[in-house]
Amino acid sequence: MVETDYYELLQVARTADPATIKAAYRKLAMECHPDRNGGCTDAEAKFKALSEAYDCLKDPQRRAAYDRFGHAAFRQGGMGGNGHAGAQDFGSFADIFDNIFGEFMGGSQPGRSRGNVLRGSDLRYDLEIMLEDAFHGREVELQVDTSAPCEPCEGSGAKSGTQARTCVSCGGRGQVRARQGFFVVEQTCPNCRGVGETIADPCPACRGEGRVEKRKALKVDIPAGVDEGTRIRLAGEGEAGVRGGPSGDLYIFLSIATHAFFQRDGADLHCRVPISMVQAALGGEFEVPTIEGAKTRVKVPEGTQSGRRFRLHGKGMPVLRSRQTGDMYVQVMVETPQKLTKRQRELLNEFEKLSSQETHPESAGFFGKMRELLGGRANSA
Repeated sequence: MVETDYYELLQVARTADPATIKAAYRKLAMECHPDRNGGCTDAEAKFKALSEAYDCLKDPQRRAAYDRFGHAAFRQGGMGGNGHAGAQDFGSFADIFDNIFGEFMGGSQPGRSRGNVLRGSDLRYDLEIMLEDAFHGREVELQVDTSAPCEPCEGSGAKSGTQARTCVSCGGRGQVRARQGFFVVEQTCPNCRGVGETIADPCPACRGEGRVEKRKALKVDIPAGVDEGTRIRLAGEGEAGVRGGPSGDLYIFLSIATHAFFQRDGADLHCRVPISMVQAALGGEFEVPTIEGAKTRVKVPEGTQSGRRFRLHGKGMPVLRSRQTGDMYVQVMVETPQKLTKRQRELLNEFEKLSSQETHPESAGFFGKMRELLGGRANSA
């Protein structure tokens, strides 16, 4: 008898990952389940074969044995004689639906208590820091309003000397089921609110919640190089879980305050510095502050134009979790003199008379092209 290859049966490649195999099985099993095919014997046989293939390939050890030896790996007691486990009893359609989709619906196995497993909510804290803090890194102390485990009942929610009882409505599962045609719908148990337990005599301090509101002081290390929108996670510092459940996390979202001198672009810093017309023409140098709190000098060559940028290597921001450092860019803006004295006007007029194309090459070139353009239009007219 020729045995169909498991991969061909599930219509997946031999290199398929577990998620792909599961999705293929889920799709095919839904199509050929006997409950949907009026008891068709062919559909029943195919469903059994699909179940057999999936039971093998979903187990890493059995899949490895099958890949090496094929069907022979499970004959004569191979792999513990479980090569065809799950192929004999396909159960009801509702059962197979629950097995396949249960994890997406928040389902749990029957008899498994859900008491004390409701995780606390995550919290968000928006923190604004200075650009210097992002450069150096620092420790910040926060005051966070959250919930903490109740001390008198130690988070159980029950009054001292008593204990919670398994919810009779859901049997401790925290959810109740209702069948609608082929589908099984699960919803939170209204009696225990999903906890799986009920408390007859609640703790007076927390009223049965197992947690109380509290302001908590926390210290946070801000690493050097953080940027706008950086998120820092403090595990277990969120809200306490219901009745002893695990705490959520606290997420700190950083924002950088506007700086008076620098603008940040990733790891690079930018700034603008005004220089005089004379300094731009004759050249010189000036001092600028750096983000690390020092000063550095920038040399301006003769004939510098407004808007020119000078790059200072390694004077920018550190890169988070790296030894790299950005650069600092200084853009000079030539300042036009204002409120001139009579003597200053005379000197500028004298300078203008002595100017030529060599002293103003860009202006001479621009107006020369403009005259050519206007002259060409006049000739064509």
